[in-house]
Amino acid sequence: MPIALPLDAHLHTHLSPDADVPLDAYAALAREQGVAEIAITDHIDFVAGDPAYHYADYDRRVRMVRDAAERWAGEPVIRLGLEATYEHGVEEAVRDYLARHPYDYVIGSVHMTRRTPFRDPGTAATWCAGKTHREATDFYWDEVERAIRSGLFDTIGHLDFVKRYTQPYLGPFEYEPHADIYDRLLRALVETGVALEMNASGLRQEPHEPYPPSTVVARFRELGGERVVAGSDAHRVEHFAFGLTDVYRAIGRAGFHALSFRRGDDRVAIELSTELVRALLGAGAGPNVGQG
Repeated sequence: MPIALPLDAHLHTHLSPDADVPLDAYAALAREQGVAEIAITDHIDFVAGDPAYHYADYDRRVRMVRDAAERWAGEPVIRLGLEATYEHGVEEAVRDYLARHPYDYVIGSVHMTRRTPFRDPGTAATWCAGKTHREATDFYWDEVERAIRSGLFDTIGHLDFVKRYTQPYLGPFEYEPHADIYDRLLRALVETGVALEMNASGLRQEPHEPYPPSTVVARFRELGGERVVAGSDAHRVEHFAFGLTDVYRAIGRAGFHALSFRRGDDRVAIELSTELVRALLGAGAGPNVGQG
């Protein structure tokens, strides 16, 4: 039987242009697998022509989530979230939007948009040719730090997501040669109080490790990090909670005793009970929740 978990804080429905899941499908899986609370965090972009620009209006998002929350009557609890694509050139547009549209919980993410060299395989290959990982990704880390320090977000999604795009050309993005890059971002998270998301989607993608890996989560704790959150970043039914147990296990091993989450006006610590931590640390190494 899967281990019951308190939260999956990153899920996409058919209101994201790259997903196809009805919200009720996630709710049914959450009830079946013992995930007590889910956040629906559909995409929004702020540059005209990008896939999630005006894809689903706010009223539709609210209506879908609130209606589902009523139908499922707290089993699971369903929260209205958002994943906003961050670029420094649209920061004020993001700020204005969030000021006018309240959400329970907001993720800020740096994605590989049409304005990056990773917009398609051809430009990515050309960009990476003759470069080191560091040279090819400098622009990305700068943007992530701006997102952290913007004050707009509860958490930063998939911190080192760029490694998914460099790996085919430059190989795995290893921790040790880039520890200073991670430390720069982790210190920014500590200084601002923004939560570190451990995103399980990398386990089903080419990096085959979370964004970021467990070493980075442990380092965040060493640097004084107190706020961490877990999400599967599902876009398909079979992705629901995939690898989420592994992510929780890494969070527990790093010494965290709670997840940091926001429920509207209230920022809360969702306790990882002693029983849950014992179950996680006693479980096997492979993903055993929602395999797909």
